[in-house]
Amino acid sequence: MSTTRYLTPAMAELWSEPTKFETWLLVEKAVARVQGKLGIIPKSAAAKIQHATFKIKEIERFEKQTNHDVIAFTRSVARSVGAAGKYVHYGLTSYDVVDTALALRCIKGLNYIDQALAELHKTIAGLAKRYKWTPMMGRTHGVHAEPITFGLKCLSWLSEIERGQKRVKIARDQIAYGKLSGTVGAYTQLTPAVENQVMKILGLKVEPVSTQVIPRDRHAFLLSTLALIATGLERIATEIRNLQRTEINELAEPFASGQAGSSAMPHKQNPIICERICSLARVIRAYAAAAYENIPLWHERDLTNSAAERIIIPESFILLHYSLVQLNKVLAGLVVKPEQMTKNLKISGETFFSQALLLALINKGMDRTRAYQLVQELAFQATSTNSTLSAEARRHPTVRKHLTETELQRVFNLPDLLKNINQVYRRLFNRK
Repeated sequence: MSTTRYLTPAMAELWSEPTKFETWLLVEKAVARVQGKLGIIPKSAAAKIQHATFKIKEIERFEKQTNHDVIAFTRSVARSVGAAGKYVHYGLTSYDVVDTALALRCIKGLNYIDQALAELHKTIAGLAKRYKWTPMMGRTHGVHAEPITFGLKCLSWLSEIERGQKRVKIARDQIAYGKLSGTVGAYTQLTPAVENQVMKILGLKVEPVSTQVIPRDRHAFLLSTLALIATGLERIATEIRNLQRTEINELAEPFASGQAGSSAMPHKQNPIICERICSLARVIRAYAAAAYENIPLWHERDLTNSAAERIIIPESFILLHYSLVQLNKVLAGLVVKPEQMTKNLKISGETFFSQALLLALINKGMDRTRAYQLVQELAFQATSTNSTLSAEARRHPTVRKHLTETELQRVFNLPDLLKNINQVYRRLFNRK
């Protein structure tokens, strides 16, 4: 697997070959249990199959002979139960087992993702509360706009994480389907009654209309959800990268003792974890696109989805879980520089008060177009002469004609621009 560099212990276990076969065996045992109960196979055989095992080396040897992993697996399982082995996989087709087992692993994978999202949510919520009133420049198009607080920026991240948590729940519901409808979905060997009881044992819902496989729009929805979450992480990581630029220098990734940023430049401290998160998000999005290609299978199924899914489903989970864990580490140790944020607020000459000045002039009866032109002129004058908008406004006779000193003080008042932030916080933190 190409993702071993990015494996977390949880995902390494979940997407391992032993776990795959253990989950297949779980399905086989549930089927045998129901078949024994309904008299489809001898109860003694069903009981024996409940103690079935498999051997990885044996499966590998059989697969070399058969070029079919499910046949190799069922042969190994059958050998472990002696005469009862002929009832292993009785009436099933490969994807009755494969797709049903895949649903179980995807659910477990989503549970891990949900746990990691919860940890990240906790970390971001802490940052949002800690820096609620830490002013910084808001930027649009990469250019100074109006002030925000760093806490408000964190709140934006937090809200996206919460949307991701909701999407995980929906995706879990969408993927929690299994099938035992046979080779073409017509139940030619097993009955829907068997399927219903097996899915109840496994904690899955019955796919209402299946072919040989579960419809692949479910898996595309799942991978789209993972890609959306990955892209949300990329948004956070990109913001940290931008704010770590030397010219901005408001945030920085934690930098460990002994860490090196460049083989040639000893001074470098690069946002490498955030860059890695952005890089992996590209891969996860590409995997989601591949999942869409798997939807239009021929007739009741072909094999064009199979090879792709062996890569895109496990690796989407693996890369996203790794990204969640890594971003949480970055944010838990994030270097926040309030003094630099304050310094950067000042470099644009208070021009971020331009809208407040514009509205104050309009409220005093000035034509909007004329007021806009005047404020723009004053703002450009301030930035070109290293002055401030407040100084230029106080010197201009038209401004002084319309606004008193007290009114100008209200215009050029930073806390007034941030007065409604508390209401945004209440939307996230004061919900029942």
